[in-house]
Amino acid sequence: MRKVVLGLGISLDGYIARPDGAVDFLFMPKDYSMGPFFATIDTAVMGRKTYDVALKMGGGSYGGSGMKSYVFSHSQPPGERGGVTFVNDSSKSFIEKLRKRSGKNIWLMGGGELARSFLKEDLVDELYIGIVPVLIGEGLPLFPSGFPQREFSLLENKTFSQGLIALKYARARKKSKRK
Repeated sequence: MRKVVLGLGISLDGYIARPDGAVDFLFMPKDYSMGPFFATIDTAVMGRKTYDVALKMGGGSYGGSGMKSYVFSHSQPPGERGGVTFVNDSSKSFIEKLRKRSGKNIWLMGGGELARSFLKEDLVDELYIGIVPVLIGEGLPLFPSGFPQREFSLLENKTFSQGLIALKYARARKKSKRK
């Protein structure tokens, strides 16, 4: 079954962006590559605010990666346009449908509110977090409050130049007992 992987870069103090959405503090050292991660995914899901930031960073357009992208939004009508498909479904029902389709893993690329919704519904199977060694003091947290405790097991930790640390965790779910 396709996994949902929450993959983001964060500051040491747990922020995915500054209060205005800027991510200028994030960096990728030369010895780090997202290539192995991108080889495992073919679909991206994000919130509308994250999509807006991606549009700004892309100079007003989004796409070109060949990856199927979905934007969860309450303000945009559902449908495909501008290289993405807008979705108004609940995260749970949408991901259940998406998991049934063939393909690689699904990248939950942000933001915090959508991550909280996915964690509430226990939809996150893996975390792939790049931590940059900077404290920004305030901003948009990776994990806004409002979801139940979730346990994860460390799969991998790697250290790169400039102090970047990449952590990979798997959701530790209790096995159901069958009679």
